[in-house]
Amino acid sequence: MKRIGLLACALSLPIFGALACASVQAQQITGTPGAPDATTTIPGTQLPPPDPKFGGVIKNDALQSKPWWAPAIVPPKDAPNVLLIITDDAGFGVPSTFGGVIPTPAMDRVAQEGLRYTRMFSTALCSPTRAALITGRNHHSAGFGVISEQSTGFPGYNSIIAKDKATIGRILLDNGYHTSWFGKDHNTPAFAASQAGPFDQWPTGMGFEYFYGFVGGDANQWQPNLFRNTTQIYPFDGKPGWNLITAMADDAIDWMTRMHQTDPKRPIFIKYAPGATHAPHHPTKEWVDKISAMHLFDDGYEKLRERIFENQKRLGIVPKDSKLTPWPKDVLTPWDELSPEAKKLFIRQVEVFAAYAAYSDHEIGRVIQAFEDVGKLDNTLIIYINGDNGTSAEGGPLGTPNEVAFFNGLNKLPVDVQMKWYDVWGTEQTYNHMSAGWSWAFDTPFDWFKQNASRLGGINQNMVVSWPARIKDKGALREQFMHVIDVMPTILEAAGIRAPEMVDGIKQAPIEGTSFGYTFDAKNAKAPTRHTTQYFEMMGQWALYDHGWLLSTKVNRAPWEAFGPANPDPLNNQVFQLYDLRKNWNQSDDIAAQNSDKVAGMRKLFVAEAKKYQVFPLDASVAARIVAPRPNITAGRTEFVYTRPMTGLPQGDSPLLLNTSYTITADIEVPQGGAEGMILTSGGRFGGYGFYLLKGKPVFLWNLVDLKRIKWEGADVLSPGRHKVEFDFKYDGLGPGTLAYNNFSGVGRSGTGTLKVDGKAVATEKMEKTLPMILQWDESFDIGSDTLTGVNDEDYKPPFPLSAKLDKLTIKVDRPRLTPADIQRLEGVKKAAADGPVSEDLTLVQKLEAQVDKIRDCRKQADAQKLDAVERIKFVRECLQ
Repeated sequence: MKRIGLLACALSLPIFGALACASVQAQQITGTPGAPDATTTIPGTQLPPPDPKFGGVIKNDALQSKPWWAPAIVPPKDAPNVLLIITDDAGFGVPSTFGGVIPTPAMDRVAQEGLRYTRMFSTALCSPTRAALITGRNHHSAGFGVISEQSTGFPGYNSIIAKDKATIGRILLDNGYHTSWFGKDHNTPAFAASQAGPFDQWPTGMGFEYFYGFVGGDANQWQPNLFRNTTQIYPFDGKPGWNLITAMADDAIDWMTRMHQTDPKRPIFIKYAPGATHAPHHPTKEWVDKISAMHLFDDGYEKLRERIFENQKRLGIVPKDSKLTPWPKDVLTPWDELSPEAKKLFIRQVEVFAAYAAYSDHEIGRVIQAFEDVGKLDNTLIIYINGDNGTSAEGGPLGTPNEVAFFNGLNKLPVDVQMKWYDVWGTEQTYNHMSAGWSWAFDTPFDWFKQNASRLGGINQNMVVSWPARIKDKGALREQFMHVIDVMPTILEAAGIRAPEMVDGIKQAPIEGTSFGYTFDAKNAKAPTRHTTQYFEMMGQWALYDHGWLLSTKVNRAPWEAFGPANPDPLNNQVFQLYDLRKNWNQSDDIAAQNSDKVAGMRKLFVAEAKKYQVFPLDASVAARIVAPRPNITAGRTEFVYTRPMTGLPQGDSPLLLNTSYTITADIEVPQGGAEGMILTSGGRFGGYGFYLLKGKPVFLWNLVDLKRIKWEGADVLSPGRHKVEFDFKYDGLGPGTLAYNNFSGVGRSGTGTLKVDGKAVATEKMEKTLPMILQWDESFDIGSDTLTGVNDEDYKPPFPLSAKLDKLTIKVDRPRLTPADIQRLEGVKKAAADGPVSEDLTLVQKLEAQVDKIRDCRKQADAQKLDAVERIKFVRECLQ
């Protein structure tokens, strides 16, 4: 290898022109310049680098000419392979590596061969953390203030990673790495996830050459919405017992092996992001049986919390004098107060969760072992982050057999209802989540959960890092503060690659993270952290870390309390708490009252940080943002026409039939002998609708989150020939426009559906309640057949192809519009509810509406009587009573 300095570069080598000479780092060249086997590193300031000047000789004929090949771009010598692992919805106390009871031998292995980190911080939510991880910028800077399914039209919240924030994949790719992404992709905007593209925000468009995984926040691990690059694939068809956790490990091992065998000199980068342990919790039966046999949870969640805490103290992870915060009896029922049936159910829930975590870690271990098997482990940097946020409590206090129910406001399904799924918990028959009591325990030594950005239980992860060729302080502990935005600059430093100034001609925003590479050396084990200030914000709850101090807003909403009026002033309408994490490691001793000046100063600093990183405008709403309008391919359209079968259109890019009136008309031709099959469906087993022919009869069915199904069915079999089959639905509510007034009264309301054949009504039924927010996210909008799961297993099994000829399918949507009177009324309710509590159901706003109407009526009566001020007040009070 040759190292060419600036002078030699300027004088003689036409490798990359003036840009190469401008680099302050020596360029590394192998082979003879111009030869087919020549390679070079690049300065990295501009990506892709400019084409090199031709260095050969061109004459009139080839015999007198000299060929010259541009050298292949490679990373600097000894740049490591990188395996970046991040699990999902796992709190500090989940893995055995950090005191948990769930066996995680793969994480243990990395810890023993490398370093353990106890102060790695997330953003408190899935895709925001992942956006920060791959860009090295704060989640609002990267456009992911919330998940894409909640995105709104502000720079910090639009779920678009801007072109001035190139990802780690893109930078490594252009510097000569092979790059890949396996598992969860929750950073493609929900409104850009269809086959119509654009694909620039898919992994392959962000610098990851190869992608194998699912798009969205969660996925059925038995039948996922799975993609290879940008093409949907169905490797599970006809394979009972197939599971994505194993399949993605198989695919990662195959890809890694192929790259090393095909091009052994180039290092590889793998982002490995399993769906575990996000709901649904879908481990194999083998793993459930293993965990059940260990009886880890028989004494309940409070005892589990205490056991994990003692383990953490014993391992030296938590200071010996630390104390747990009290169990939140007002939020989570103590174990001893549960019924025997509830205990039985909850133990089943957590055993399936634990099996999912252990199963995932086992498969991660296979990927790590594959690096050793090909002789590459010594120069492989492994970064294994436990969780992209704290453990999820989105199952609510009781857990749920169907997480889709939670997203539609049903977060406290009675235990006796849930017991119907006890024997199939964790199988393809459930979209399951566990009781939040377990989630609280799994966030030990901290409290609260995923979503709670002001509590360490939501944001303080842990991490292990190994790099045998570089890290020699094996098994040691590191306690410096660091954040997921620090991972990208750490990888670049390890690879000897600089962050680019320009990418595709676009000036790049500064990297906002700080490398923690300095902690790899034993001499820096106790060095001060280099990441000294960090803000946190998620859905109106926020915090600020500054040189060991942590300012926090008091939790004012549990994660399952997503429906109801939001805090209208999340910047100021807060109770502030203050902690000195240097003395109080697990945020258990609030000293705000004794340090009012410090609180005031940190509040000002938070505002400055929020302005710097696109955090404003603060928005405390949760579910309301799910149905906010977005620039998808359906925006502004009221009519949709399809003339041939089509499958795989994701929810975010398909016609939304919630909270609106609509008409679906299918022009079909029934062959001799009759027909059946799917005309149109969206969603699946855990929530959705289907329009189909069943044994020749037309059927329209709404699946209300697998708890109830409402069915319209014609009495007669359709005769051979042409028919017009229609389903017309008249919605009774005001629609999602009420959400702009902090009001849920317009969504999930009643409506009447009528099924028609050739213009004649054959079935009419009223739905007293409709789904207010979502269908099953990981299921698609399909025409002519049904992919993945069906909306009614009793009627058919997918794919259930339509045997009639589909001439045309038309969907017309008539969305409600608010009248001036509606707006006036909603404004009144908004003022009445401004400081009210968060509702656990959809009745609060309706009560407030009635109250406002009553006040107006009483005031009108008082005005009619022309009473003086004192008598008027007295009359109105009596009238209201």
